[in-house]
Amino acid sequence: MKKILNSPASYVDEMLEGFTAAHPEFYAQPERRVIARAGGAVKGKVGIVTGGGSGHLPIFTGYVGPGFLDACAIGDVFASPSAEQMASAIRQADGGAGVLRLYGNYGGDVMNFDMAGEMVEMENDIRTTTVLLADDVVSAPKEEAEKRRGVAGMVYAFKIAGAAAETMADLDEVTRVAQKAADACRSIGMALSPCIVPQAGKATFEIGEGEMEMGMGIHGEPGIWRDKLKPADAITDEMIDRIVADHPFGKGDRLSVLVNSLGATPLEELYIMYRRVKARFADMGAEIVMPLVGRYATSMEMTGATITTIALDGELETHLKAPAACAYWRVV
Repeated sequence: MKKILNSPASYVDEMLEGFTAAHPEFYAQPERRVIARAGGAVKGKVGIVTGGGSGHLPIFTGYVGPGFLDACAIGDVFASPSAEQMASAIRQADGGAGVLRLYGNYGGDVMNFDMAGEMVEMENDIRTTTVLLADDVVSAPKEEAEKRRGVAGMVYAFKIAGAAAETMADLDEVTRVAQKAADACRSIGMALSPCIVPQAGKATFEIGEGEMEMGMGIHGEPGIWRDKLKPADAITDEMIDRIVADHPFGKGDRLSVLVNSLGATPLEELYIMYRRVKARFADMGAEIVMPLVGRYATSMEMTGATITTIALDGELETHLKAPAACAYWRVV
């Protein structure tokens, strides 16, 4: 294993120490494994919290900031934060108007966030609601969409829910908008190589030289097929085809698209994919708004990419374009 670290046990805590030291204008660490918005909760504003394992920067901690999230609980690499850490994040985000829990559909996160919600309701009288991201189209069939994994669609949901909260809308309204954004997202991933979890010290999976896997999850969850590496256009076409089969787009539709590196894939290759994405949706008569290309939701040093679409209407597009700022994405 080759990694720049001092010890696997200190990996996450030392990362968070450097993370907050590098960006004090956005992030504070009021408690261990809890990142909060610099300056604290905004009085009278609905708070938004997320949480999940480390190893996915900028998700989850990176999207704390004005117009985005208010706090985040972070666990070990690919491991859920504890219920107490999640409860602490909720308390940090509470400005007196309630707190939305907005996170991915993973068993450990769901269990611990449910416990955290019960804790803060009993101990602190904080009302919370939940919206789960379940945007990975190949992780379960459409008729069982509630079982799907949450992946890079969280990036759009954080932005849109955060914008709604900045308008000082109430908790029910912010929750409605967040659910609408989550429901509008579709994602799919592919991988060329694994990553290494520091505590394990070995690759999360094995894949042959010259092979690829379609549909793989961001923790190395199995995909839908493995075969020889295909050309970029063929890879991108299949990803778009599977997304569009689940949520069709046609003439006059507006959407945003995220072409995301899982960690090691360089920008050059993402732009090769995006040129094909742009052409495919143009052929459908759909217009792409505010495309995102880069590292927005990673899996350590995994080589691969995800593509996410969000279908836009006037409300979602307005929130997507609203001002927001964090260390990894600014909208002005």
